Amino acid sequence: MATPARILGIDPGLNRTGWGVIEPVGSRLVCVEAGVIRVPPGELPDRLATILAELRSVISETRPTRASVEKVFVNVNPQSTLLLGQARGAAICAAVAAGLPVREHTALQVKQAVVGYGKASKEQVQVMVQRLLGLAEPPPTDAADALACAVCDLHAERLLAATGPLLSTASR
Repeated sequence: MATPARILGIDPGLNRTGWGVIEPVGSRLVCVEAGVIRVPPGELPDRLATILAELRSVISETRPTRASVEKVFVNVNPQSTLLLGQARGAAICAAVAAGLPVREHTALQVKQAVVGYGKASKEQVQVMVQRLLGLAEPPPTDAADALACAVCDLHAERLLAATGPLLSTASR
């Protein structure tokens, strides 16, 4: 019998890194736990080490079976894009070091999977994550984005299982 999916979604950021763990229970999606890593100001290597250590702790406590990370978009400011890429690298390293497979999704894919519209606002994502996971209140934006990434990953897996590998390779 296959191990049930427990997906860690990560919304990487150098100041705040959102994370959320979901799993399917019957026909519902359940939020196992979610939060935001607030990275204190300081030297870049220390900030990256904080992201790495905190995500390792999250992985150890929540025991996901895989991770899902939002792909970097190219910002108007190349320096911001590079810094985000480094935070993303620390997040991916935490998952890979724990033996988790990592999948990546664009912001457009995540919003489309959760809201049905690729240009949805952060508030729309928060509200839909709250509804999809049956939460009492909307999660903080960074945690909502991470949970949305995990939901997108689960939807992508189900679509691949339903359509087979032919559809997934057609876009390559």
